[in-house]
Amino acid sequence: MKKILSILMVITCLGMAMPAQAQIKFGLKGGLNITTLTFSDDVFKGDNRTGFFIGPMAEFTIPVIGLGVDVAALYNQAKGKADYYEERASQNETLKTFEIPVNLKWSFGMGSTLGAYIAAGPQFGFNVGRGLYRIGSETFDMKKSYTTFNVGAGVKLIRHLQIGLNYNFSLNKLAKARIENYEGSVDMKKNTWQVSLAYLF
Repeated sequence: MKKILSILMVITCLGMAMPAQAQIKFGLKGGLNITTLTFSDDVFKGDNRTGFFIGPMAEFTIPVIGLGVDVAALYNQAKGKADYYEERASQNETLKTFEIPVNLKWSFGMGSTLGAYIAAGPQFGFNVGRGLYRIGSETFDMKKSYTTFNVGAGVKLIRHLQIGLNYNFSLNKLAKARIENYEGSVDMKKNTWQVSLAYLF
């Protein structure tokens, strides 16, 4: 709860810091993701799996220079598959999270009906699914919160539509498991490609 309040405070401060002439738009964002689970020990191996995300978004843009901030609150459902070589076992799981990306965004146009943008920034994730996931005989304990980072680009169409491609990679672990006969723990991270469609009012 403290982290959520801190994030909301940062978003509020960013909004207050925007010049009076800044354009503020609200909308809905959704899309598909392709997630790969990665592990700190090669006894596990992750495969690509598809999922989806959806939620409200807001965009603050300073006219002329095109700089702004893109904020969203997304429900994210990512599919994950991992192979456990020790037992030749594999497991498919659905990771349910609530994601808050806060991206610095630079937009540039080629007329009023066509433009493009590049964006980058942190994303704060919160686990809203199960707290434990099993791969073979091993149990991974999911963290309640974690941080990832976004880099992406896209196009803007007819002033309201945005189509984007984004890569999101972990900055810290998503889950960990302590395995017998291994020193320490095995950490799980996730890296995700996202294709998004947004409509701004």
